[in-house]
Amino acid sequence: MIPASATLLPELDAIEAWPAERRADTLHRIANLFSRCADSLTAPQIALFDNIIIRLTDGADAQSLARLSQQLSQVKCELPESVKKLVFNENESVATPVLKSRDVAPELLLAVVQSCGPKHRLAIASRHGVDTSVSEALIRCGDTAVHRVLAGNLGARLSDGSWAQLVQFGENDPALAEKLARRSDLQGPLKRKIQAKVEDSKMRALQALPQVMRDKIENTIATTDKSEKLGDSEPADYAAALAGMVELNRKGKLNDSTVNRFAVCRDYTNVVAALAFLTGSPVEVIQPLIAGDNADGLVLACKASRLNWATATMILKHRPGLAPISAEELEKAKKTFETFSLSAAQRTVRF
Repeated sequence: MIPASATLLPELDAIEAWPAERRADTLHRIANLFSRCADSLTAPQIALFDNIIIRLTDGADAQSLARLSQQLSQVKCELPESVKKLVFNENESVATPVLKSRDVAPELLLAVVQSCGPKHRLAIASRHGVDTSVSEALIRCGDTAVHRVLAGNLGARLSDGSWAQLVQFGENDPALAEKLARRSDLQGPLKRKIQAKVEDSKMRALQALPQVMRDKIENTIATTDKSEKLGDSEPADYAAALAGMVELNRKGKLNDSTVNRFAVCRDYTNVVAALAFLTGSPVEVIQPLIAGDNADGLVLACKASRLNWATATMILKHRPGLAPISAEELEKAKKTFETFSLSAAQRTVRF
């Protein structure tokens, strides 16, 4: 290894005059050589590499330093001075790879926590392992995002005092409380306290949902021009369709399979009639929900009808006169479908 590195050493004498491309290439070559030989190096050889790399990083661009950081993060053998220079770099892409590597000393991490910004702290909080002293320092910074990452990191070790602090912050931060409630290593009174907070928050949110959603539904009904998208079905058409639903229900055939087939065939007179019959809502309520751009009310009508999500998806995907629902909107609709209980959905859509 020494002869190989020695061939590069003379090139460093005139380093200040090198163009940026040559500096970056040499830095990459030296880092690669170190990575290949790291397991067999002696202490003086490690110090030699450290010295050479430090010299090459002076004036190096961010892209070269980020590449170096990524290389060094994958090597068990640490270059102390090079690592120190990288972790204090203000550029996140330079500091993060080394900050998240396994062999950075807690003392160095503490120094970074105390002197650098939130992005550096987030990187440290998300490390595979976080020492107790480092966790305490991170909590003292008072950064909400760092607290949440730390609470969700199963490799972070926390003292009893640190747990108590996080639980206290969780009193006013539902997202943090959720993460803490899932921690199996949070025990005793603190566990019960945060679980009670989470349950109370969920209950309040669920109690507020029906009225919020009902307001959305009322707005949809008031503002949607259903005739443009569904056509001007005569009252007699819906009367016949509703009579058909009564007969299908009497025979036990008004189910997901039947409604799914109506949706795939874009037979929305029958879809409207089925949802109206199954929810107990007037046709005049269901029509705008299908024709409206906001899918929330229609999702709840499907839920209130006891239809499954697959059928609700078909109804959402085949609405006439509307652009196909996006994957993001469909995921949001699924969350609404799963969040509401059957009874809450029925209370919300019955007018």
